[in-house]
Amino acid sequence: MPRSTEEILADLARGVLDLDEDLAVAAAHEAVDAGMDAYEAITKGLVVGMNEAGRLYDEEEYFVPELLICSDAMYAALDVLRPHLKVADQGVKIGCVIGVVKGDTHDIGKNLVKIMLDVAGFEVHDLGRDVPLADFIEKAKETNSQLICLSTLMTTTMDGMAAIIQMLDEEGIRDRFKVMIGGGPISRSFAEKIGADGYADNASSAVRVATELFATAAA
Repeated sequence: MPRSTEEILADLARGVLDLDEDLAVAAAHEAVDAGMDAYEAITKGLVVGMNEAGRLYDEEEYFVPELLICSDAMYAALDVLRPHLKVADQGVKIGCVIGVVKGDTHDIGKNLVKIMLDVAGFEVHDLGRDVPLADFIEKAKETNSQLICLSTLMTTTMDGMAAIIQMLDEEGIRDRFKVMIGGGPISRSFAEKIGADGYADNASSAVRVATELFATAAA
């Protein structure tokens, strides 16, 4: 008897959270075979598991080795689901530069946001991790992007986000870009304090916030 969508989603999340790559991959194949929407399988399955793993990491129940194994399980399942994603068609794509600011090499959250934005129809330019601050601005200008997404998991590198916004101001080009920030230590109040246009606390909300930013701009 075929299993329910809820059961498959639970196994996708559990495979990531329990460091069980085989379970995550098997659930991903089951989702495809059942005709489930791949985006739903990612956001309501894999992302749920990864977010929970991140919470355990914050509470020091998981450590870096566990988090890396969780991400391995997530990426293995993503490889199964990605070919079945229905990329949004929104005409002219909005360019987006994304990366983890200088001094931080944690990129799991950034990678999730990148996938979600790509699926949502943004043209994503991924700079990776430990990115020099000026590179965000140069890449945004080079690609004529309108959105700059900054990520960090470390309190010691948060000031780099403020510095990038200040650099945009100093160049007189702040109004050309929307800046969205996120990551473990980031809060809405911090985003408002440094003058960011948007804040997202997870990959799914990042897509919603980014879409709303440009819906507002077009209004």
